[in-house]
Amino acid sequence: MNNKLELVADFYEFTMSNGYFVKNMSNQIAYFDVFFRKIPDNGGYVIVAGLEQVIEYIKNLKFSKDDIEYLRMQNKFSEDFLKYLENFKFTGDIWAIPEGTIVFPNEPLLTVKAPMIEAQILETMLLLTINHQSLIATKTSRIVNSAKGIPVMEFGARRAHGVDAAVSGARASIIGGAVGTSCTLSAKEFNVTASGTMAHSWIQSFDSEYEAFKAYAETYPNDCTLLIDTYNTLESGLPNAIKVFDEVLKPKGIRPKAVRLDSGDLAYLSKKVRTILDEHGYSDCKICATNSLDEYLIDSLLEQGAKIDSFGVGENLITAKSDPVFGGVYKLVATEKDGVITPKIKISENAIKITNPSFKKVYRFYDKATNKAMADVITLYDEKIPDDNYMIFDPQNPWKKKVLTNYFVKPLQEKIFEGGKLIYKSPTLNEIAQYAKSQLNTLWDEVKRLENPHQYYVDLSKELWTLKNNMLNNIYF
Repeated sequence: MNNKLELVADFYEFTMSNGYFVKNMSNQIAYFDVFFRKIPDNGGYVIVAGLEQVIEYIKNLKFSKDDIEYLRMQNKFSEDFLKYLENFKFTGDIWAIPEGTIVFPNEPLLTVKAPMIEAQILETMLLLTINHQSLIATKTSRIVNSAKGIPVMEFGARRAHGVDAAVSGARASIIGGAVGTSCTLSAKEFNVTASGTMAHSWIQSFDSEYEAFKAYAETYPNDCTLLIDTYNTLESGLPNAIKVFDEVLKPKGIRPKAVRLDSGDLAYLSKKVRTILDEHGYSDCKICATNSLDEYLIDSLLEQGAKIDSFGVGENLITAKSDPVFGGVYKLVATEKDGVITPKIKISENAIKITNPSFKKVYRFYDKATNKAMADVITLYDEKIPDDNYMIFDPQNPWKKKVLTNYFVKPLQEKIFEGGKLIYKSPTLNEIAQYAKSQLNTLWDEVKRLENPHQYYVDLSKELWTLKNNMLNNIYF
């Protein structure tokens, strides 16, 4: 993996920054929001992830002599700007929603307040990190929810889009609810369970399937999982597995761990395998299923009564194959001079691309009786939420209104950097995963369903809505 990340930036970030410098705008304070507009797979929620890697990037961000010489060779940058980069250091403030939190469209996942050049140069790394890990964490969560408590392992390293995607994707999958990964480096880096036993090549390399199983059982008697579909699952694989269990493990008083199915009709085969294992006294032997699984296939398998005790999910998880782009964006929402914040807005003929202006906060309302999330409200940074009776309304159809009562409120963002200094302690990956699980428990099942999920309310405060509409009505070109 490449740890030199300072040039992982769109080239326009440098051309604009040079322009700001030349025009004496390098000290102009800017506010940028990271947010997304659409939930992948037309789902009901997103799990935000990637903040820890964002923090590490910002902490270590500086430009080497080689970097500056490369930029000099482009013949686009002033020498004074390049000299500025020699001493570059982030000095701004950042607020972010902690990893593992359930989030929804248009909410500021991360807000940067910093001198314009500092804020601009962060854009690409912030987006690619949060976009990728949030995408994989969310996809994993959908798969885990479909599995209805049956463990899901991430098995996708060889299908990932490169080394970084494999390693960070495995991390995100743990946040989304996976119990382990096939990627050994990820397991080491993040202190999670490494999962995996054998491939078909192990079995093919021996003179017979029986000999392959016997050799594996002798080598790993206390962790014996056999892949039984290389030749014929029911006619060859399972009988040979049972024979090895009887001849190698049973005399030692050791029980087999599992058999794995990687092809064929998994619902039919798992039920037949379960019956035969039980008949031979191996009711405690688990059945693991792999083979291009996703949330829909897992849901279908369980609907058919498949007898599966764990799932290994690969390409459809690690690449989020069904909807592989998480459309997070990084937009300027305000500038500040002499302590006065000036809101900025981007407009478009496509209404979904019109931004919410100014420095903002986002709050979540919870029902005191159930602890379930009721709605989120995006407000201006200095608004106060009353203790009871708060009216929310649809920003596109403001006549749709609802008064919330009997609630408690939590701000979603926390301050991460202050004056360039890290003031936030990152939780462990296990703590983030447990937090994400608790967050899911605050959602009604209707929000979490695969098909046509209930649309969770994310509204603007009256003050923010008024500001936005006044800016739209008074825009000039």
